[in-house]
Amino acid sequence: MSRTAHVPLASTAPAGPQVGKRALLVLGLAGATGLAISQSASRPDPARFNGFDLSGALIPVDAIERGGPPRDGIPAIDTPRFVPASRSSLRDADRVLGLSHKGVVRAYPVRILNWHEVVNDQPAGDVIAVTYCPLCGTGMAFDARLQSPAGARELSFGISGLLFNSDVLLYDRGTQSLWSQLRQQAISGPLKGTQLKAVPLEHTTWSDWRRRFPATEVLSFATGFARDYGRDPYAGYENVNRLMFQVQHHDARLGLKEWVLGLSVGTARKAYPFSTLAARVGKDGVLEDRLGGQVVRIRYDAQHRTARAEDGAGKPLPSVLVFWFAWVAFHPQTELLT
Repeated sequence: MSRTAHVPLASTAPAGPQVGKRALLVLGLAGATGLAISQSASRPDPARFNGFDLSGALIPVDAIERGGPPRDGIPAIDTPRFVPASRSSLRDADRVLGLSHKGVVRAYPVRILNWHEVVNDQPAGDVIAVTYCPLCGTGMAFDARLQSPAGARELSFGISGLLFNSDVLLYDRGTQSLWSQLRQQAISGPLKGTQLKAVPLEHTTWSDWRRRFPATEVLSFATGFARDYGRDPYAGYENVNRLMFQVQHHDARLGLKEWVLGLSVGTARKAYPFSTLAARVGKDGVLEDRLGGQVVRIRYDAQHRTARAEDGAGKPLPSVLVFWFAWVAFHPQTELLT
């Protein structure tokens, strides 16, 4: 990273009447520079942000970082192919994102999502975006059909190559709006301010998902892209106590990379650390709690390093397995199970 040297004015300013002229020149230049900075702040240069217009963004533009690859340098999967569980080459301990939606059950291997981060899918004829951010550990699914007075709009997502709070910024191809995964919201573009509806998605092992859903389909490794799905490009990242990118809020109550289940009910937010759940759940692996005035049940499975949330009637609630640093960066006022 380049640095700018700051030279004290007193060391360079000449004595006598020339000081006044020099001061006027400096002030004039400073004013012009300030105007340019102000204009730049209100109209960020798209060239800095992989071609995206961030004018009027809902998040600080200075907090948006390039992740390395350019726009679509991490390619989304738009035509997913699935195979039966019996034909999958997954190992028992492999991590998957599991979706059960209107009778359609599918597993999306993290080995694939590490390289693609988005699967634009249509289970049961619905438009669902399955997303994954390896830097935050977050697997989240969204209803990608927006309803408005003008009619329905179906979104197809790609990877912008940009990050906010170390979390992936998606973009929809129709409007070029940028979307924050963990914020679940468009932060710039024509759809700015629009919220995405989360769809329940589990993050667990292949053996656990297959045991509970033996008829599951599995995203095929025949993706149409040349990637080494046997290699984890993020190997070891979970065990390193530092971050690759900046976040806007830190909280030392837990370790950076401690796994928590993040749950939102209305405007209430709560994090359930795996370390605390291990001591708090009953013999059935269930913790009953209240959040946002509602009864919730947290099911924790230490063997498969997973947890999920249900309402009082046993219906799945959208929740997310996430590193603590990412959850609290987006939800600084979150409650924390202790």
